[in-house]
Amino acid sequence: MTPTHDAAAPTGSPGQASPGPSITELLDDLSAERFDLCALVEPLDDATFATPTPAPGWTIRDQVAHLAFFDGMAALAITDPDSFRPEQQAVDDDEPAYQREHLFRVPAAKAELLSYWTGAADRLAAAVVAADPAVRVPWYGPAMALRSFVTARIMETWAHGQDVADALGARRPPTERLRHVAMLAVRARPFSYHVRELEPNTTAVRVELTGPAGDTWTFGPADADEMVTGSAEEFCLVLTRRRHVDDTALRASGPAAREWLLIGQAYAGSPGDGPMRRTDGHATGLEVDR
Repeated sequence: MTPTHDAAAPTGSPGQASPGPSITELLDDLSAERFDLCALVEPLDDATFATPTPAPGWTIRDQVAHLAFFDGMAALAITDPDSFRPEQQAVDDDEPAYQREHLFRVPAAKAELLSYWTGAADRLAAAVVAADPAVRVPWYGPAMALRSFVTARIMETWAHGQDVADALGARRPPTERLRHVAMLAVRARPFSYHVRELEPNTTAVRVELTGPAGDTWTFGPADADEMVTGSAEEFCLVLTRRRHVDDTALRASGPAAREWLLIGQAYAGSPGDGPMRRTDGHATGLEVDR
């Protein structure tokens, strides 16, 4: 699920905001993320396509179906908000049922499903390009700014792609696209408390991450007393709840920083349980998101 807030661009120094990527750059990164996942999936035979993933009850096919379906819904939300409203209402009425049923509203077979996803992704890209840059896009939570909306689709594709990679025992090289995921994760910190009906911890936390190219990505005030440091990839894995922080080399200096890494999530939706510590090569207790 996408965040219930709008995302700001990361900062390279205290108090100085970057203009952030353009819509075209975001769409290029979304396309690249989808291409990388398709490259993992296309060679699979039918039996392997049905392999369970770390998300309980979800196969590789389900992960792809999830992304394909919601790319289609994203295109609909931009181009025809009135037709999208029943989808919002269906989630409000019975979210667990919607989470089950949406997987069967797209083709089941691999070739047809990948073709469907290509079409949905193309419709989404065309809708974004044609949209007013100032539009607020309705979604399953509050409406979102267009750039935030596309950024969230990048995060979703990367996170569910990780589930597929884990199911296959594949290692995906980290890319600069992780910056989008990290930025959303930082912006989502207050939501991680709200979704658990907890009072947000307002203690400032500085985040200093090492990107794939060895450069440093910084978020938050430079003079914060608490800090999270480590690799951008592991930060994104933890904040999309694909890894338990204790299975990574991330360092949390201070109780608020540690608490955030334990409960944080970069997407909206119920927090569920987990992820649990890894004991057999796969995380357990991962929740699925929309």
